[in-house]
Amino acid sequence: MAAKAKSHPIPSVWARERREPDQPALSRDAIVREAIAMLDADGIEALSMRKLGARLNAGATSLYRHVATKDELMELAVDEVAAEIRVPDADGADWRAAVAEAASSFRATALRHPWLSSVLGQAGLAYLGPNLMNFSERLAALFTAAGFPEPGRVIEPVLAYVIGMSTTEAAWLTTVARSGETEAEFVARLMPAAAQAAASYEHLADEYATTAAETADPAALRDAKFTYGLEVVLDGLALRLPREAS
Repeated sequence: MAAKAKSHPIPSVWARERREPDQPALSRDAIVREAIAMLDADGIEALSMRKLGARLNAGATSLYRHVATKDELMELAVDEVAAEIRVPDADGADWRAAVAEAASSFRATALRHPWLSSVLGQAGLAYLGPNLMNFSERLAALFTAAGFPEPGRVIEPVLAYVIGMSTTEAAWLTTVARSGETEAEFVARLMPAAAQAAASYEHLADEYATTAAETADPAALRDAKFTYGLEVVLDGLALRLPREAS
């Protein structure tokens, strides 16, 4: 008789029963808040259970009573900051304006927490968290109200664009911060060399020259690029809407 296959638990903090805390002074919520503060300040590489325990005046063993692994901790941190993302109500909303607002809120959250976008696909089954589930549900409601019969298929390209842009932008801002300069100072120093390097390339020369001339407000330039790209994505979805709805 074949041996009965062992059941393997789903590797996610959301798929196991939450333990009752045995140390009232050290709650899971407090652990997650401190972890987010460390991630925001120093990035993923700086976060460890040992360092986190030291910040909370608790040993790593005490943390493991509340959070089993660092991966679980990252799942919890991702879901906690996801609560900051705002999605308008679907009732009576202009779907394009509402989706653009949600995308902009996602981007703003990702830039406040530069580690977020890069770990969304890595932090276990992060999308099981209640805040991310609520975000997905509200976004699906917007697309359903717009007439898309399969909102999940429409959400994917929007999130792919927003997460991709936010990851690149967050990495850029981290590089700027490490330079000790303002973004305008950093760009003003970088762009002349970039424009010179691109001068011999027909299609890049004008683009780099134009960008170099617009470095006084690089944040506004980043906003404009994000908005333009998002409009391109939404234009494509709008063209598909009659076919999707038929």
